[in-house]
Amino acid sequence: MSELHDGLKAYVARAAAAPPAWEQPIEALRAGPEAENPEIWGEPDAVEHVEDRDAGGVRVRVYRPAAEGPLPALVWFHGGGWAVGSLDSHDPLCRALAARTPCVVVAVDYRLAPEHPFPAGLEDAWSATEWTFAHAAELGADAERISVGGDSSGGNLAAVVALRARDRGVALARQILVYPVADFDFERPSYAEHATGLNLTTEKMRWYWRLYLDGADGTHPDASPLRADLHGVAPAVVITASHDVLRSEGEEYARRLEQAGVPVKHRHYDGMIHGFLRMPRLVDDAATAVDEIAAALR
Repeated sequence: MSELHDGLKAYVARAAAAPPAWEQPIEALRAGPEAENPEIWGEPDAVEHVEDRDAGGVRVRVYRPAAEGPLPALVWFHGGGWAVGSLDSHDPLCRALAARTPCVVVAVDYRLAPEHPFPAGLEDAWSATEWTFAHAAELGADAERISVGGDSSGGNLAAVVALRARDRGVALARQILVYPVADFDFERPSYAEHATGLNLTTEKMRWYWRLYLDGADGTHPDASPLRADLHGVAPAVVITASHDVLRSEGEEYARRLEQAGVPVKHRHYDGMIHGFLRMPRLVDDAATAVDEIAAALR
């Protein structure tokens, strides 16, 4: 196994020393990802036009760069265990994707657990995707080049939205799955390898699942897309990190897509942790991954 990247060691040490998530107020947990942006991201990219919109009852933030259109579009679902994360926590990332592709990014403020458990966040994700297709011309986007994507729990939502789009005849251009939650299964190798000592542990992931499901069946394909028939879904980019409890299910999802005949590019990053995409001030691989996503969207 590769060594943890030196640029991440101080970050991981602080995360490991913090009180367990379930012992902290949910409001404090939700403030954390936004507060750390200056340290882990730095100065955000400039984007010509950014505005919050009502997407059929779901708040979204639309990013449109100064570029000749119509542009490809990306509907983005932030990570955070379906319980934390926000438009603001992922604002620098969405700005970077909009500016560097260039594309229209529609970031989705889906409802969070535990106040709004499964399938509330998923329904918001689907509604925002439908809204993006319906308003593509207004947004300066090409309706034939709309993709969905997300990191972690947002990758889970993106994968399920891609399945729903296939079933309902909505033609997505791509699905971008960054260290996605793909299956309600804690027996995979990476859960044993990285159970403790990192920013995302096995017990923390169990806790996130409990908040999200609130007693619902975690093996349902709407929660665990790895248990669905993957034939005919949109072409995929799957990004995994070596030091991540979710690595094994991300790798398996990429394999299952390939076995189903879906064009897939799987990019594995050695020495990286869960969440590294938001950390370009700490590791160069974050900027590399953003550039890879931008290239796929083009």
